[in-house]
Amino acid sequence: MKSQYYNCAIIFLFKLIVNSTASQNDDDHVDLSLSKQKQKSIQTTNSNNSTHLRMIRHEDDLERIVSEHKACSSMPYPSISCHMNTTCVYGNQTIAICKANVDCLGENTFAKNLTCRFCYQTEFWEYECVKKVCNSAASPPAYYRANCTVNRDVLCLGRRTFLKRLRCNWTGGHRWSTALILSITLGGFGIDRFYLGHWQEGIGKLFSFGGLGVWTLIDVLLISIRYLGPADGSLYL
Repeated sequence: MKSQYYNCAIIFLFKLIVNSTASQNDDDHVDLSLSKQKQKSIQTTNSNNSTHLRMIRHEDDLERIVSEHKACSSMPYPSISCHMNTTCVYGNQTIAICKANVDCLGENTFAKNLTCRFCYQTEFWEYECVKKVCNSAASPPAYYRANCTVNRDVLCLGRRTFLKRLRCNWTGGHRWSTALILSITLGGFGIDRFYLGHWQEGIGKLFSFGGLGVWTLIDVLLISIRYLGPADGSLYL
């Protein structure tokens, strides 16, 4: 009896040890799988961050690569900085000593010829301005002040960004030929006025049958001499 009792006790202890070892292995497996998932998520996050940084630096890297294959003397602003003679005579040719701020081919310091003038004295095709909406058809002509910046390849004295007084000359896309054709063919129904944005006059013209023809003829004359233009004050195309 005692030997049977001892045998049962030994078997029970052996099973208990086996079960505890198996459960510990399961816990280790779960912890290992979780750590692998964490590592995977961290790697994914780092990969996304590196991709984002590469996208941000792509333009800078592209400009740097392009500059490395160009001559220093052909680099535009702001890749170069120049010292100019401010006592030169307006309109005469002078020399500027420039230095490249990027990696490029040839000498890093070089001389460039330029016409003695300030940046605000450059030609209209040598700068770009911030356009504003204003009444282009006003009489007398309307003007506005705009911020203008000279092109990157233009050398000039003073600030490269300046204020310029420009005439209102923007267009909203209305064609003079279309307005005239509508006035001749469908002017009695006010279609020409609707096309130009004069809604109130167009409604009045529609219900009065073009002012019994008189209003229609007047509008044909006004549009033909470009006196009647778009309601938003823009110019014809």
